[in-house]
Amino acid sequence: MTILSYDDRFPEIDAEAWVAPDATVSGDVTIGAGSRVMHGARLIAEAGGSIRIGRNCIILENAVIRATGRHPCRLGDHCLVGPNSHVVGANIEDEVFIATGASIFHGAHIGRGAEVRIHGVVHLRTRLEAGATVPIGWVAVGDPAEILPPDQHEAIWALQKPLDFPGFVYGVDRSAPDVMREITTGLSAALGAHRAETV
Repeated sequence: MTILSYDDRFPEIDAEAWVAPDATVSGDVTIGAGSRVMHGARLIAEAGGSIRIGRNCIILENAVIRATGRHPCRLGDHCLVGPNSHVVGANIEDEVFIATGASIFHGAHIGRGAEVRIHGVVHLRTRLEAGATVPIGWVAVGDPAEILPPDQHEAIWALQKPLDFPGFVYGVDRSAPDVMREITTGLSAALGAHRAETV
């Protein structure tokens, strides 16, 4: 396994947890007892961000869990994160199932016992109630979440646009004339902290 620290932030892995030899755990990451981080998974807490993984969580192959200084990430106990899924800056309660290829974005809150099925999406600032299900390939957006099929792009966008992805995630005004330049310049500077990582 690759354990990386930077800016005096070190991962803490419980002695009863296990991380695969080709997984990466970087920054302020805590992994609880009985949890398993499988091959190729990446848990990356950017500078100022933190990831908290509860007890008996399973993070399967090539899953990515990320946190930033603006958006910490937390998984409760007994959660399963499927292969090739992506979770960033979300708060996930106990006993949540996140299936293969699912995506959960900044500021999302997933209630206890909820399911996000294969290739399901939970957009930023979206609250999925306890026990709710996002069907295969469907999209949850809003607070409380509306769950829509992927062919309803205009309805999804009508709910998603006011959630302000550029502003909420990167602190950049969507109407700025050089919005992508501002985002990538700021993100490049922030990610530059990884140059100081130590194994």
